Amino acid sequence: MKKLLEELSREKIVAIIRGIDEANGDRTAKALADGGIVFLEVTLNTDGALGMISRFREGYAGKLRIGAGTVLDIGQAKEAVAAGAEYLISPNLDEEIVYYGAENGIEVWPGTMTPTEIVKAYKAGASAVKVFPFASLGAGYLKEIRAPLNHIPMIATGGVNLGNIQSVFDAGAVAVGLGGNLVDKRLIAEGRFDELTARARAFADAVREGAGA
Repeated sequence: MKKLLEELSREKIVAIIRGIDEANGDRTAKALADGGIVFLEVTLNTDGALGMISRFREGYAGKLRIGAGTVLDIGQAKEAVAAGAEYLISPNLDEEIVYYGAENGIEVWPGTMTPTEIVKAYKAGASAVKVFPFASLGAGYLKEIRAPLNHIPMIATGGVNLGNIQSVFDAGAVAVGLGGNLVDKRLIAEGRFDELTARARAFADAVREGAGA
């Protein structure tokens, strides 16, 4: 489990597939992988999500780290793991899911907003937390809560783009979750997967530049 978090802290991006039709799912995954994305989250409120998780896990073994997002209860958690999810991400904190992950060697990164939720998630066994909704909270909020809670890895999700990604890392995020600003549904619907790859590469490059690579 620790190895996955270490890898996330290097890659720093979780690309989020949400509401992409299954016919375009595989081409989307390929385009993101070609652009240098490693962590790919398929949200369970996407039609055909479990099938996509299984196919991506098998087809990109050793190249992509596949997880399930919008995991809202223990039943969904078990289904996602059975499908091949390597990690579970939620918009909220459900401690039952965190306990399940800890017992079964599956990383769980639950959604948290307040310091109380962040500490509660970490105490329950989450190795990192998703700070959400980050678009509303902002880098200033993250910097403030990182001061007393800098021992807890935080993934900023919502509203992160190429213009502000470096400020988010400067505020202390270990990684960011990228939805529509990276996985652009319009590009996908129009079959412009080369542009999706270019966008993924731009984000991956931004991470490398920030790390001084």
